Amino acid sequence: MPRRITDVCIACGACVAECPVDCISEGDIYVIDEDVCIDCGACQEVCPTDAIIEV
Repeated sequence: MPRRITDVCIACGACVAECPVDCISEGDIYVIDEDVCIDCGACQEVCPTDAIIEV
């Protein structure tokens, strides 16, 4: 299952640096392209606010 970033995101950018397929982009909050996400969980592990969830 791909991941999704919820509105708890504080836009710190920690997840972007960890993503091996560069599927996270910045908007009002960060957004994961679910079609590109390989479900590795690296972003979820580094999120300081637990804003990243499995869809």
